[in-house]
Amino acid sequence: MSVSPHSPSRRALFSMIGKLAGAATMYQAMTSLGFAGESSFKQAINLQGAPSGKSVVILGAGLAGLTAAYELRKAGYNVKVLEYQNRGGGRSITVRGGDRYTEISGDVITCDFAEGNYLNPGPWRLPHHHYAIIHYCREFGVALEPFIQENHEAYLHSIHHFNGVPQRLGDVQSDMRGYTSQLLAKSLQQNALDQTVTREDKEKLLDWLKTWGVLNTNYQYVPSDTLAMQRSMAILPGGGLMPRWKSSQPLPLSELLDARFWSTMGMDYNFFSLKHSPPMFQPVGGMGKIGDAFTRECREMITFNRKVTKIAQNSTGVTIYHQDAQNPNSGVEQLQADYCICTIPLSVLSQLEVEVSTEMKKAIAAIPYETSFKVGLEFNRRFWEEDEWIYGGVSYTDMPINQIAYPSNGLFTKGPAVLLGGYSYGPASYKFNALTPQERVEAALAYGSRIHPQYRQEFRSGTSWAWHRVSWTLGCYGIWNSTTRKQYYSTLNQIDNRVVLAGEHCSDLPAWQEGAILSGIDTAKRLHHKILNG
Repeated sequence: MSVSPHSPSRRALFSMIGKLAGAATMYQAMTSLGFAGESSFKQAINLQGAPSGKSVVILGAGLAGLTAAYELRKAGYNVKVLEYQNRGGGRSITVRGGDRYTEISGDVITCDFAEGNYLNPGPWRLPHHHYAIIHYCREFGVALEPFIQENHEAYLHSIHHFNGVPQRLGDVQSDMRGYTSQLLAKSLQQNALDQTVTREDKEKLLDWLKTWGVLNTNYQYVPSDTLAMQRSMAILPGGGLMPRWKSSQPLPLSELLDARFWSTMGMDYNFFSLKHSPPMFQPVGGMGKIGDAFTRECREMITFNRKVTKIAQNSTGVTIYHQDAQNPNSGVEQLQADYCICTIPLSVLSQLEVEVSTEMKKAIAAIPYETSFKVGLEFNRRFWEEDEWIYGGVSYTDMPINQIAYPSNGLFTKGPAVLLGGYSYGPASYKFNALTPQERVEAALAYGSRIHPQYRQEFRSGTSWAWHRVSWTLGCYGIWNSTTRKQYYSTLNQIDNRVVLAGEHCSDLPAWQEGAILSGIDTAKRLHHKILNG
C-alpha cells in the first residue's frame, strides 16, 4: 500500500481516534480562540428597582440590543431603541419569496421562492446547549424543530480524488474507523503498547477494536457480512430469490488520507466539535422567527430606519445623533439619555464618530469581521430524497461552495424545496463576494452539478447573500484570536463612562446568536448594577 505525501504519521493517525471518539481536544482548542461551545446561561435574570426616570438608549435592534431592552424595561427603565433597518432581529433573518435587498454595490438581491420556502442567510441552527436562546424561544412562543447536522447518506466530495465521485459520509467514517482500529490492533499484537496496557486490558481492547472497527478474525478491515451492516452495500438486501445482499469495498486508505476530508472541508469543525453535537434545532418557518419574536416583544421601544452618525457623551448623559436611513439628505436629530448600549457591529462603528476613551477606540478598530456567503437554490422536487435517500444533513466539498445542506423540514413532501447550495467563509468566500447576486447562484449551480447531476433539470429559482456587501454589518461576525482577546476583549466590554458595547463580538461565542443574547444579558446586568451603585 502506497503512502501519500500528505499521510499523517502514526502519532497523527492516533490523534484522529480522539476526533472519531470524542470532541474534548477540539473543544479545548476552540475555547482558547473564543469559540467555546456551551453557553454559560443558567437561569433567567430578574432585574428590579430601576431608579425613577432613568433612561437607556440602545443602538441596534438585533438580538443583543433587544435582549437588553427587554430586560431593562422589565426593571423599570425608560428604554428607546434606534434601528438602521426597517425590521428587527439583525442577522437573525430569513429571506422568502418576494423579498428584495439592495447591496452596497447597488445590486439587488431578489427571491422568488414558492410560498413556505426560505433561506437563512445568517444563523441557521441552534445547539441544544445554547440555553439562553432556547429560554427566550420558550418565553416568546417560538416553535422549534430538529435540525439534522450529520447524515451518513450525505456526501464528501473532492475534485482531485476518487475520480471526482462523491463518497457517502458514512462510508468514509466507517473506513477511517476500520483502518484506525486495524492499526491499533497491529500495534497491540506487536506489543508496542505493553508499557501502558496490561495483558488483560490488551485482550479486552482487541475485542473492542474488532467490534468498533468491524475487523475480521485476523484484525483486518476488509469486506464482510458484518461490514455490510455498517457502510453502504454493493447489493442491497432483498426478498425471495432476489440477489443476496453484499458488502461494498472499503475505500483505499492511502486515498482517504490524501483527500484529507477531516481537515480540508470542515469535518473536524462540524462533526467533532461540541457546538455541533446532536441534537440541534431550528425555528419552524425560518430563523427570522426568533428576531420577529424579540421585535414583537419590544416593538413599542423601537424606532426603525434611523442611521446613527455620532455618539457623544459627558458626565451626565449621552447624545445620539441620527437621521432617516432612507434619506441621506434628511436633517440630523438628537436623542438624549442617561446611558447608551451600543450593539452596532464594530465594522460599522469603527467608521463613526464615537466619544469614548482612546483604549476603547483602539479595541473597536482592532477586530476585523469575517466574510461569508450563502446561496439558496430552489428545485422542483426533493431529488436528494427521492433519488439519493438524503434526508437532512450536510455534504462537504473542496469546491468553493464548500457545503450543500439539505432541509430538515418538510421531509417527504411534494413540490418545490430549497437546499443551501453553497456556504463558506474566509478566503474561500472572497471570489463569491465579488460576484453579483445572480452570478453567485449560477456559480453554485455549476459547482453543485458535479455532486448532484439533477441540478440543471430540476432548478426553479435561486437567491444569495454576501455579508461583506450588506451595509448594516459589512461582514458576518467579529473575528478573535488569542492575541486580540488578551489585548482588547476586556476593554471592549468595559462601561466607558456612559457608553457600553454589546453583541456577538462582545462574547465568547462570536457568530452565534447565543453570544449576542448572553452579551445583552451581561451588559444589562452590569449597567443596572452601576446605576444602582452610582
